[in-house]
Amino acid sequence: MPDNDSPVPRYGIYAEAREDWLALHVEDIIDPDRPIIDPHLHLWDRAGDRYMLDQVTSDIGSGHNIVATVYVECHSMYRAHGPEQFRAVGEVEFAAGIAAMSASGGYGPAQACAAIVGNADLTLGEDVRPVLEAEIAAAGGRFRGIRHSSARSEDPHIAKIYPNSPANLLADTKFREGFACLDAMGLSFDAWMFHPQLDELTDIAHAFPDTSIILNHCGGPIGIGGYADRSDEVFREWKNSIERLSAAPNVHVKLGGLAIRLLGHRFEDRDAPASSEELAEAWGPWINTCIEAFGADRCMFESNFPPDKGQCSYRTLFNVFKRLAAPYSEAEKTALFSGTAAKLYKLDID
Repeated sequence: MPDNDSPVPRYGIYAEAREDWLALHVEDIIDPDRPIIDPHLHLWDRAGDRYMLDQVTSDIGSGHNIVATVYVECHSMYRAHGPEQFRAVGEVEFAAGIAAMSASGGYGPAQACAAIVGNADLTLGEDVRPVLEAEIAAAGGRFRGIRHSSARSEDPHIAKIYPNSPANLLADTKFREGFACLDAMGLSFDAWMFHPQLDELTDIAHAFPDTSIILNHCGGPIGIGGYADRSDEVFREWKNSIERLSAAPNVHVKLGGLAIRLLGHRFEDRDAPASSEELAEAWGPWINTCIEAFGADRCMFESNFPPDKGQCSYRTLFNVFKRLAAPYSEAEKTALFSGTAAKLYKLDID
């Protein structure tokens, strides 16, 4: 069990990535030729924490056949000046610049940031439209949608390591007014929340059936704080919510994000990293439940790097996914590793 009274680390909800530690366990690549689109990857350069194109190139070039990646907002490189609501456009400009660097071919064959998911404050209501228009213009044809986190927990242990969003954000009238702009502009919505909030997403998904919604990180199951000793109950509640959510055909789910501290595993505390077999055993119930509920054509494996890099390497991570995908048909594997992401993020990748 995690130590709920341990000091909060500088990296908060995810563990610090340590290249020397990760190098202690190196696996052979499973199914190395399979094309993969990684639909969830971040970049940033913060004090003492750098993950930029050179690190991305090293990770995605470590053996798996990564053909493209999708950039997802992480409050990186916001503009320092100008109207507050437009400062998030700076992140889209940054991601578009990285995409242009990658497209030069000088950083390997994969198309990094081939699609961009930015941030915009939907509580602006209809006034969010010019922000979205500015992001579309800044992205050079790569802008696909936004992520506006609604993650919130009343558990004080979780609240101290992850900033709370306002309560009932997805039901807010102004938020929904802004949300209505997305489909009209051909944009999708990436949702990040904790598992007790999943029914809130179900409600808005039914209210906006024409808007493509992508649930991040298997729905944020919690296994720390007050949830640490309730694993069976948490899984049952999460599973019921996932099944209710899957009834909304406009919702898809990203399979991953389970190597952050939220789930309660502390693989980073081991002397050497866990193997893909061990990780597949730990994460399998969550990932398999999502595939069974949504179907492979509404699911996609994600890296969530660099946050998930604190517990395993990119090489090991996609071996985990390939182990879990082994029982599925070839068509289902194609959907899980590239097809669903290509469809949702409108990528025409050879």
